[in-house]
Amino acid sequence: MPKIASISTYNPPYSLDQKNIEQLTKELFQNKIDQLDRLLKVFENGDIETRFFCVPLEWHQKSHNLEERNDIYVELATKYSVEVIRTCLENDIFLENPVHPNEIDAIIFISSTGISTPSIDARVMNHLPFSDRLKRIPIWGLGCAGGAAGISRAFDYCKAFPTAKVLVVCVELCSLTFQPNDFSKSNLIGASLFADGAAAVLVCGDEVTLPSKKNLPYIVQTASKWMPDSENVMGWNIKNDGFHVVFSKSIPNVISSWLGPFIDQFLSEQHVTKQQLSHFIAHPGGKKVLEAYEQTLQFTSDKTDISRNVLKHHGNMSSPTVLYVLEQFLLQENKKDDLGLLVALGPGFCGEALLLEWRD
Repeated sequence: MPKIASISTYNPPYSLDQKNIEQLTKELFQNKIDQLDRLLKVFENGDIETRFFCVPLEWHQKSHNLEERNDIYVELATKYSVEVIRTCLENDIFLENPVHPNEIDAIIFISSTGISTPSIDARVMNHLPFSDRLKRIPIWGLGCAGGAAGISRAFDYCKAFPTAKVLVVCVELCSLTFQPNDFSKSNLIGASLFADGAAAVLVCGDEVTLPSKKNLPYIVQTASKWMPDSENVMGWNIKNDGFHVVFSKSIPNVISSWLGPFIDQFLSEQHVTKQQLSHFIAHPGGKKVLEAYEQTLQFTSDKTDISRNVLKHHGNMSSPTVLYVLEQFLLQENKKDDLGLLVALGPGFCGEALLLEWRD
C-alpha cells in the first residue's frame, strides 16, 4: 500500500499575536457592528495565541481590490511552494537520502485562497528541476478538506502506478481574503480564526524503495463523503474586492450529526473499531469543531491534543492545517502496527478520511 515518506511545513514571515489582531479588528469595526465587544470575545475564546500571515498587520488597515490581492497570492504561493517542496524532498528527519525533483512523477497542488492560470504548480516548475513530463493535478475549492483530499488522491495515483512518487502541496494565504469593509459575523469569525501556511507531503507507491529513518504511516484506505444541498455551510462569495467568507453557525451540529455515521461506516468497512485507533489526526477547524469531533466520535480530549496545539500556535490555515498536525504525529516515535485516522472537512459540505498504519 502507498506510504507517506516525508513531510514539511512552512510558516510565512509575520508572526502575529492574537491580541494584536483583535485590537486591529476592533479599530476597523468600531461603531459598525452592534454589540462588537461581545462578539470580539471569539478572539479570546478560540484557544488561539499566535498566527502567521504573509503580509504585515498594517496591510489590513487599507482596502484592496481582487487584482491586488491575487497578484500577491500568485507571487507568494509560488515562493512558499518552492520552499516547502525543497524541505520535504531533503528532510533528513525522515529520508535516508534526498529525493531529486526529477524523480517526482506527479504533483497535486491544493489551494482555495487565490486564482492562477497557469496554476501555481506550473510556476513552481520554473524554479525547481522537475521533469517536463511531470503530471500536474491542481485542485481548487476544497478549502479545509484539501490537505486530506490531496493525500487521498495521491493514494489513488500510487495504487494505479505503484512505482510513482507523488508530491502533495497545499498553500493557503487566508489573510489576503480578510475584508475590512465586510461587517458580517462570518467575516468577524474568519478574522479571529484564519491564517497562512504551506505544507508538502511525499507519497510513494508500493514498488518504490526509499529507505526511511523512522516508522512512517502506510495508507490503508481512504473515503470521501458529500452532503447534498449544503453549499451554504461554508465557502466563499467572490465579489469585486475579493473573497468573502461564508460560515454557517450549524457547522458543529453538522459534524455531530453527519460525521459520526460516515466514520463508523468507513472503519467498519476496514474491520477496525475506534478503540483500535492510536492516533486521531484531525483538522482543527476551530475549538468548537474539535469539541464536536470528540463528542460525535466519543474520543477523550487527549486524542485531540496535537490538533489543539497546532490551532493554538497557527490558527486555521485551511488545507495545510491537517498536514501540520500530521507532521507532529510523524515526528513522534510511533510503534509498528499503530493505527491512525486522519480527518478533514470542507466546503461542499464534504469530508475526507484516511486510515493509516505505521510500519517499519
